[in-house]
Amino acid sequence: MIGYLRSILRLIRFPNLLIIAATQYAMRYLVMEPLLPSSTFELQFGEFQFALLVFSTMCIAAAGYIINDYFDTQADMINKPRRVVVGIKISRRIAMILHAVLNIIGVGIGIYLAFYIKLPSLSLVFIIATGLLWFYSTNYKRQFLVGNLSVAFLTGLVPLMVVLFEIPLLNREYGQVMLRNDASFGYIFAWISAFSFFAFFTTLIREIVKDAEDFEGDMAYGMKTVPIILGAVWTKTLLVLLISGMIFMLISLLFKYIVFSVDPLDYISLIYFALCLVLPLILLAVRVLKAEDKKGYGRASSLIKVVMLAGILYSAVVFFLVNFKY
Repeated sequence: MIGYLRSILRLIRFPNLLIIAATQYAMRYLVMEPLLPSSTFELQFGEFQFALLVFSTMCIAAAGYIINDYFDTQADMINKPRRVVVGIKISRRIAMILHAVLNIIGVGIGIYLAFYIKLPSLSLVFIIATGLLWFYSTNYKRQFLVGNLSVAFLTGLVPLMVVLFEIPLLNREYGQVMLRNDASFGYIFAWISAFSFFAFFTTLIREIVKDAEDFEGDMAYGMKTVPIILGAVWTKTLLVLLISGMIFMLISLLFKYIVFSVDPLDYISLIYFALCLVLPLILLAVRVLKAEDKKGYGRASSLIKVVMLAGILYSAVVFFLVNFKY
């Protein structure tokens, strides 16, 4: 029984689900709440409702992991045979039942929350996310760049969900006050969007690196991933260009909106960006250029995970700066 439960937790990528939950809670309590314009302002989306939002996101993500493994079993037997769960430790029928149940729960909660805040159109976000994950596993993953962009988009949506459900309620409660002071909550949306864009960009890089790592199995089953279509040299060139673009954007944002926008200069962010984001990205570019086999790309994939985690943890830096320094 314990072994079966472990297999289910591996199937739904439980550690990844915890990271999703931690990301959304970090956006709410480490970024949004401290950035409210006044100590008298309060977040309007209830604690219980927010917990439901996080749970809904986790359910939809878990369902996505299951359906991905369901359709990738044969390729995974070549790429990562020791990690295959569907069809070996958990039957394909049970996997599909779990997928359906998790999707129903996730989308159902999402629709309830959308109607709860009187914005039923937000229900579409959950329905579209579920549909994208299905088509990614059945079709998009086998198409050039489409699958990579789909996963990157959905990952970027994780932090953005927090602001999508909070800002409308803040506008209803404090909108008139903000207008009288010629202000808005747009700056909070901008902050969360920056985290969201970082998640999108780093996930896109990681997905291409993973495709390079899984080249052998993907090739055997006729997939049209970036490494298969472009080849090793051009894939490395694309990755280095994406990493360089990420570094350039980070440096631009750092100096334009963070370091020089406060007095005194924000040396904490400067040091954090340099050591925890820019330097690892430079090392990532080096690892990508040196990678020649599955093991080499595996090391690059592990490093991009570190960069992604560092991006999320910058929210703790924001919390410290807002509450204790500025």
